[in-house]
This record gives sequence, structure tokens and C-alpha cells, in this order.
Amino acid sequence: MKKTIIVGLLASIGLGLAVFSCHTNDTPNPTITGRMRIAFDNVAGTSDLALNSGTYQNAVGESFTVTKFNYFVSNIHLRKDDGSDYVVPQDSCYFLIQEEKPASQTITLSNVPTGNYTGMTFVVGVDSTRSLADISKRTGVLDPGLNDGMYWEWNSGYIFLKLEGISNVAPAAQNNAFFYHIGGFGGGYNGKKTINNLRTITVPFKTDVAKVQNNATPSIQLKTNVLSLFNGTTKLSIAQNSSVMFDPFSTNIADNYGQMFSYDRIQANQ
Repeated sequence: MKKTIIVGLLASIGLGLAVFSCHTNDTPNPTITGRMRIAFDNVAGTSDLALNSGTYQNAVGESFTVTKFNYFVSNIHLRKDDGSDYVVPQDSCYFLIQEEKPASQTITLSNVPTGNYTGMTFVVGVDSTRSLADISKRTGVLDPGLNDGMYWEWNSGYIFLKLEGISNVAPAAQNNAFFYHIGGFGGGYNGKKTINNLRTITVPFKTDVAKVQNNATPSIQLKTNVLSLFNGTTKLSIAQNSSVMFDPFSTNIADNYGQMFSYDRIQANQ
């Protein structure tokens, strides 16, 4: 009888050790992460964009000065050299780029899996999921009361891009001011679909590679060319369209801002 009990105890101990060993070996190692910075350099052609002072000319020969330039960037995906994507978590992927606030023009992505990255995609605008989310989910730059007027109270939606300026071809009744406030996520109001001015941007890093490591942070330098808003697929005339908001023509401007981003370079790891 004692022999039987001892054998049973030894078998139980052996099984316990086997189970412990199995769990120990199957536990995955934590993912090693680092950070990546993305800098948006707002320009007008080959010149740096200067609010209130720089004078620029569009494709139809109209001169203008920019007084405000803001846009939302969201839903960032980073492409790895193996073809896989790292998707930035939704709660951490909404940014408001403002020319008048230089600090806003460089964003930092944390907890990025280490590896070699060869490109990225992002959305200009705020998607329907977040636009329709409870206000408790819309904090920081998405707070309608704190985002520098990038929200239409009357239309319950975000302004994806805001360009304002002065031109002598804009109506005198507007003090020669022009403005383009572009939004609309294609959602339904009262059962009707609305304008969709979300645009997805794909930016390959050419032959460069952004190496994310736990002790080094690459900085991706992008250029945002404000002239592309005027000189894209649709040649935008200030004289003919001095103020555009939530109307069908806004989709032409959205198509144009879908072309205004380009890759510049990767700064050395910092």
C-alpha cells in the first residue's frame, strides 16, 4: 500500500513539473519596442511656408498670402521591410498639424515594434468611428472646444483641413480674404449619405529604411506643399472659389490635398 502511495506521489510531482516546464517554455517574450518621429514641413513649392508674410502664386496666376494652415493626420500604418504593417492603436493616432504651432508639426509614435520600416500610410481627416464616438473618446486635439476651431458645431463634424489667406482677387466684401474649410467623413445624417473628404496618403521611403530600436529613434521628414491645394488635379482659382466649406466642390480640394505630401528624408537615429 505504501509503495502504491509513493509511486502516485512521484507521478503527480512529475506531472506538475512537466506542466510547469510547458508553461515556462510557451510564454512568449515581450515585444521589444521603440519610438518613431514624423515631422511635417509645410512648404509652398520650394519655399518654406510663412504665415502672414510670404507671397505665393497658384497655377492660374493668382497671388496670395496664407494666414492659417491646419490639418488632421490619423490612422497611421507603418510598413515593415517584410511587407507586414504595424497599425498605430486608434486611441493614439490622431494629430492636429498647425503651421502657427511648430511643436505640433513633429509627432512621436511610442511603443513601435523594433524593426526596419520602408514606408507609411495615413489619413487626412478624422474617420467616422471617432467622429461619431462618445465625447469621452474625443479628447486632446479631438476635443471640439480645444482644437482651434477645427470642428463644425452646426454640422457636428471635424474640419479636416483649414486654409485661410488674403488675395487681391478675393471679394472686397470679404476684405480680400479667402478660406477653405474641408471636412465630411461620408456618414449619414437623417438617413442621407454626406460628402466624404477623407483621403488616404501612401508615402514610401524610397530606398531608405527607418530603423526603430529601443535605444534610437528615427525621424521621418515629410513635406506638405500648400500649392498642391491649388495646383492639383483641379486648378483652384481663388477668384472663382474664394470660400469653400461643406459643398460638392470641396471634394476637388480634398483630391488635391491627397497629393500634397511627399517624402523628404530620414534623419539619423536620435
